[in-house]
Parts: sequence; C-alpha cells; structure tokens
Amino acid sequence: MTELLKSLDISASGMRAQGTRLRVISENVANAGSTALEPGGEPYRRKLVTFGSTLNRQLGAELVNVRRISRDPSPFGLRYQPSHPAADANGYVKISNVDTMIEMADMREAQRSYEANLRVLQTSRTMLERTIDLLR
Repeated sequence: MTELLKSLDISASGMRAQGTRLRVISENVANAGSTALEPGGEPYRRKLVTFGSTLNRQLGAELVNVRRISRDPSPFGLRYQPSHPAADANGYVKISNVDTMIEMADMREAQRSYEANLRVLQTSRTMLERTIDLLR
C-alpha cells in the first residue's frame, strides 16, 4: 500500500513540473510577436524550463522538479520595418526569438506528459480504493 502512496506523490510532482512548463510555454507564445522598444533594445527572450530530480528520503523515491527557468541565448530575429521607433540605422527591428511552432510542439509534449502522470495518479487511486474495499 505504501508503494501506491509513493506513486501518487511521484505523479503529482510530474504534474506540477509539467504545469510549470505549460505556464512558461504560454508566456513564450503570448510574447512571440514582441519587438524591442527602442533602437538597440531587446525584445522578449524565450524562456526554457530545465527539470531535475530530488531524492525524497521519506518516500525513498526520486521526484521531478523544475531546476530552473532560464533564457534562451539564441539570437533575435530581425524584421525590416524602418518606420518602427526601435528600428536601427538600417531600418531593422529586433524581434523575439520565440518560434511558435517549437512552442506548440513543446506544449503537446508537456500536455502528454501531464496526462500520463494524471492517468498514473488515477490508476493508483483506483487501486487504493479497491484495496480499502477488500479490507472492509
């Protein structure tokens, strides 16, 4: 029975981590079209989520966690828009380094992982309920 309880905690940690990942992805998508505000300025820089694991000694299990949220060092794009207030001397404006296609793929992966953890949690709960019913 304790193994079933461990599986609940492990699945919950996975759901929390993927929930954070989905939040960061939504922030990236929302800011995908942003530009610099002044010449030489920087637009929104894509954020990346890095996962890690932590040993929970009480459970005797490895739990996933968000190790850090960092900024993507890839270069910004340029758009020719000479009338924009942030345009440089050549008429180019820096645009965010967010690629919405990559974000959508990451979002689908995070969603699948979240749902898999949810199914494990639901299955563990069902098994616990059946065990309790047998003990009655």
